[in-house]
Amino acid sequence: MAYVSKKEDESSLSSYYNNKTMIILLAHIVYLFYIGETFSTQEATTKLFQHNLKDSALRQVVYLAIKELATIAEDVVMHSMAQGVEHFFKTMIVDRTPSISSAALVSSYHLFPLAKDVVKRWVNEAQEAVSAKSPFPDYQVVGISILAHPEIRTATSYITQYHVLGLLYLIHQQDQMAVTKIIQQLGGGKSGAGTTLKNSMALCMLFWYAAKMMEEDPNIQRQILDLLEGWLCHKSDMVNFEAARAICKMNNVNASQLTKPIAVLQLFLSSPKPVYAITTLLKASVDRLMKQITGFMSEISDEFKVIVVERASTLASVQDCEFTKLSVQILHLLGLEGPKALQPTKYIRFIYNRVVLENATVRAAAITSLANFGMRSINILLNRYLDDVDDEIRDRATMYLRVMKETSLADTYVKEEESVFSLAALESKLIAYVNDVDASAQPFNASSIPKISRAQLAAESTRPSTLDTITAPATRTLVSPPPPTAAETQSAYVQQLADIPHFAEYGTVLNSSVKPAQLTESETEYQVTCVKHIFKEYIVFQFNVSNTLPDTVLEQVVVVMQPQANSGLTEDVVFQIDSLSCANSPGIVYVSFKRDNPQECTTTSFQCILKFISKELDPSTGRPEEEGYEDKYQLEEVELSAGGDHIIPSYVSFSSEWDRLWSGATAMETFSLGAMESIKAACDSIIELLNMEPLGGTEAPSSTSVHTLQLSGLVTGGVGKVLVRCRMTFSRGQGVALELGVRAEQENACALVVSVIGGQC
Repeated sequence: MAYVSKKEDESSLSSYYNNKTMIILLAHIVYLFYIGETFSTQEATTKLFQHNLKDSALRQVVYLAIKELATIAEDVVMHSMAQGVEHFFKTMIVDRTPSISSAALVSSYHLFPLAKDVVKRWVNEAQEAVSAKSPFPDYQVVGISILAHPEIRTATSYITQYHVLGLLYLIHQQDQMAVTKIIQQLGGGKSGAGTTLKNSMALCMLFWYAAKMMEEDPNIQRQILDLLEGWLCHKSDMVNFEAARAICKMNNVNASQLTKPIAVLQLFLSSPKPVYAITTLLKASVDRLMKQITGFMSEISDEFKVIVVERASTLASVQDCEFTKLSVQILHLLGLEGPKALQPTKYIRFIYNRVVLENATVRAAAITSLANFGMRSINILLNRYLDDVDDEIRDRATMYLRVMKETSLADTYVKEEESVFSLAALESKLIAYVNDVDASAQPFNASSIPKISRAQLAAESTRPSTLDTITAPATRTLVSPPPPTAAETQSAYVQQLADIPHFAEYGTVLNSSVKPAQLTESETEYQVTCVKHIFKEYIVFQFNVSNTLPDTVLEQVVVVMQPQANSGLTEDVVFQIDSLSCANSPGIVYVSFKRDNPQECTTTSFQCILKFISKELDPSTGRPEEEGYEDKYQLEEVELSAGGDHIIPSYVSFSSEWDRLWSGATAMETFSLGAMESIKAACDSIIELLNMEPLGGTEAPSSTSVHTLQLSGLVTGGVGKVLVRCRMTFSRGQGVALELGVRAEQENACALVVSVIGGQC
């Protein structure tokens, strides 16, 4: 056990109190400077660096004080002093805390004009700081996490790299070879994948340096062009834009070299960005009015000028809108869209002002809009209106306060979902869950049930139920019932499979083919279709076989399936058709494969042959003859694809879900669809390949040159949601340029979608 001497203890205690006193003193000095207190040049001159700044808190306050006093002090940092603090700066530049390293780098940047030779010796430490592994710490202002927002986080994470890149360029700006080497090392090669830069602003600064080097040395233009083209597919819009702009500003570039950057810039024109539509429209209207007013203000009398100014000030703010119906509609819209915004508190302030300033009708609408936000702070606002003079407002405030205390009531009366469960799919899953003895040990999982829009739900509800069909009176004109929905078809498949004991052990069916695949021509004597059923650990192929020959019986009918090599599937069982005639067609052949790795979404193709024993029917007895002959019939290949078999269409609100999945698995690739003759053809092809739900009417492009397609789906096997954003541009002779963005809850879902599109290009 180590003992501390009394002298050491007193020294440590004295150091603590000295540091604390200095921090308080410096804080007072900085405070006086901020409130406008003036200091003489002699008073501002300091020798703070002569102290041993081991205390981190004291060190930060010292740096802050020097920064503020440097503008009025005389020789705050002279060349000789820079040599004295060199050790401190070198240590702080490579400090593990990003905020300390950034502060030291910025200070070094400002110190460079005063002590160039000293700062140049810190280049090794600066190079080490480029590969910073720690992002800048999250911080909060007024209770809001700034870096929680994707657009801010992308720009401010790893901000140390931005600072160190500026210092490195300042040191090497007179050495063209050194700057070019920095660009090559940090650029990451043609694809940009090898770069250590993770900060968007640092990458943009690198592009600026590269463009400047090109102006000085045109011989490196091709090399810089390859570098910039590699960054056109970065996940940051800032990086994409700056790289495209740098290429477009180059001298002596041909049309083919400008194709990619122009395509990226065209995509920005269709990119959905958050816009405060109401505020923008109102402001635009007022601006136009003010331009007209200024044209005749000099020609009217002073009395009329007063009237014009008063009326203009009334129109200048939506807070003074005198149209009750319009205010109610605006509040209703804000109540629906405001909670989905990145910063809903901005809308809350505006709505709350309506409760304070407007008439009873508008105030009641504002109460309802506030309740839609569902935040804890809303309860405080609603409590203030329990004693309102208007009974409608009191009743609404009382009701919503009660509703927010119970989740079930809040989901019913406040929460407004754009998507709902498909009732047929929900029924099918519940039936399978109830019939599966082993499944009852776990709670029912609704995450695998696809969702549909409210419009689709309304269309489903208009379909006649089975009971309506049975009890409907017979009429002379018989109208054929509409075809069954995908969910109803899958429900029937589930029941068929449940009747086979062997398949009942497989568990729940995750997905079944919506439409049977035709494996023969419709005119042939044997007609075969295939339906695929995906289980967690198995895949079952259902072959519907029809015999169209009235004088022939097929016996021991099987389908031999040969998958591609390394498919990850092993044959488990085959159920044959014992006897198949024209009268009892179609019959069903089942072929089951076990998945070697249930976590992977297997995609492969199968060679299929229909094998059977053919026997002629005896015309006199109607029975098959004793002897027959073995025969086989070549079928079309069966494809096990991602879109039709592993991905289920599911409806969501794209913008909010896309933002929610920002921190999840992401992928971005660019493809050239040269064979596509239009954007509409590309949309149809992508939707068919991925079997995903198009959202917001984006399946129908409004422009023939630029479009963004939004898709949503669920990946079977518990992989979860996947969203796809397809930005497309079309030019004659070159086809469609596609930027594919994918966000999902798991990484393998992104890889699955990219592999589907990549396999077709």
